[in-house]
Formats: sequence, C-alpha cells, structure tokens
Amino acid sequence: MERDPCVCVMGEDVGHYGGSYKVTKGLAEKYGDLRVLDTPIAENSFTGMGIGAAMTGLRPVVEGMNMGFLLLAFNQISNNCGMLHYTSGGQFKIPIVIRGPGGVGRQLGAEHSQRLESYFQSIPGIQMVACSTPYNAKGLMKAAIRSKNPVILFEHVLLYNLKERIPDEEYVLSLEEAEMVRPGEHVTILTYSRMRYHVMQAAKTLVNKGYDPEVIDIRSLKPFDLYTIGSSVKKTHRVLIVEECMRTGGIGASLTAAITENFHDHLDAPIMCLSSQDVPTPYAGTLENWTVVQPAQIVTAVEQLCQ
Repeated sequence: MERDPCVCVMGEDVGHYGGSYKVTKGLAEKYGDLRVLDTPIAENSFTGMGIGAAMTGLRPVVEGMNMGFLLLAFNQISNNCGMLHYTSGGQFKIPIVIRGPGGVGRQLGAEHSQRLESYFQSIPGIQMVACSTPYNAKGLMKAAIRSKNPVILFEHVLLYNLKERIPDEEYVLSLEEAEMVRPGEHVTILTYSRMRYHVMQAAKTLVNKGYDPEVIDIRSLKPFDLYTIGSSVKKTHRVLIVEECMRTGGIGASLTAAITENFHDHLDAPIMCLSSQDVPTPYAGTLENWTVVQPAQIVTAVEQLCQ
C-alpha cells in the first residue's frame, strides 16, 4: 500500500478492528478509512464493489471474514471477476485479490470449515494460490496484488500463529510455481496449505522406517506447476496427493487427472489421493479429526505405494 496508492482493502471489520484475525491491524490508522474500508455484512455487495473498483484502475484486496461467506459472492466472483476481461473484449483488466481464512479449524462447525478451492477452480479467468508459511504468504500476497489478473489467495485459519524470520529485502514469489519442501527418491507427496505440516510430520516417521519421500507444496492451485510436479514424478514414479479439500471434485481430483494425462508412462503405481471425507465438518473435536487426513494415514499410504 505504501508502494502503490492504487492498492486498497475492503471487508468486514478490516479497518479499526484490524480484521477478525488481525491481518490488517494498524492499516486504517496509517492509510485512512477510504483505503481500508469497513463494509457492511454483505459479501455480494462489497465483492462487486471491489471488482468495479478494479475495472477503474484500483487494486483492491477484498477480505472474506471467513472463506465460507464468499459463497454469497459467487456470482460476482464467477460472472464478473473471472469473465469481464474476456466479455469486454479486453477493455477491462480486473487486478483484484480476494483472500481470507478457510479450512477446518478447531470446532468451528460445518459452515465455518469450508474449503472453497473446489468451488472456484472451474471458474475461467481466475488464478488460485494457497499459502502455508509466513514467507510464502508475504511473497504470494505481493505477487497477487501486483498481478493484472484476479487472484484468490487461500489462507488457513490454523496457520496464522506461525512465526518465521522474513528477509528484510524485498521479495516476490511466482504465482505459478510449486515449492520443493523436501527432496527425496521413493515417492512424490503433493500437498498444500495446512496439510504441508501433516505431511512433514509423517515424513519424519517415514524416514525412520527407511523411506525417502519427496514433498512438494504445490502452492499454485490454478494453474498447476506441471514442470516441477512432472520432474518429481519422472524421478520417483509414485505419487501421493494429500489435501484438506473434499474428495469429490477437489483439487486432488484435478491434480490426479493432470498427472495421468501428462505423465502416465512414468508411473509405476496408481496415484493415491488422501482427502477430507465428503461430509459436513462435525463440531465435535474427535469427529472433526476423523474427517481430515492425519499423519498416520499418510504413513500407511506411502507404505502401500512403495510395496
């Protein structure tokens, strides 16, 4: 916002309250109420307003207080945000960022535990990225704001407390590149967001059992970084996908299709995909854990793949 006066923020409680998870803390005092705009509880209205602002040359960052609430703005995100550049014959660019917390938290209930990646992935004209560390959250956010395309940035509700040393010098990450988290030889594990930590926890157990997993945080949910993914598949010849998204129609299903289409001849075993169960997320903590992939399941899946 300091670098570009066209950047503005809008959403519920993003101003003087600093956002429900304090992501925008202190920005209203520094940049004023017009650039950090508190909105009514009307996601369809302020998302549409942000898209209109982007059409006039601003670079809005629209926050959904919870990603599940953005279903109320699905029409604006799909029919306007994703398509206006095309339907206007290229007259308008839509440089907007739509971001907010999502995923399964700790007993937030079904409506507040949504994973909207699967909903939005089929919208033409939109890029999607998911951050998983403080470092890539900052780098991806800056890249998304500077992009000429509409970008949906998925943040996970349980990752806001992570701490990491961030470089003092400026850096911007690519919106279309995966991150090699752990090089390995035996199996490629593709994951993103919170599941990165479940995978790395499982990786410690797997190493103790004699396995050498390669872990990739795909980060770019649309489009996939098929160069990085393909290079890994050609090396390990086995693929396990771990996601918090729903199994039916999720990111894992799309990723499975892409790998099968492009790298089928390099696979020595069928692709395995561990996803959340196709049920509303229960409020009870023990039941909630049962619906989400756990590290022990990842260990078992790798053992089966590498038999």
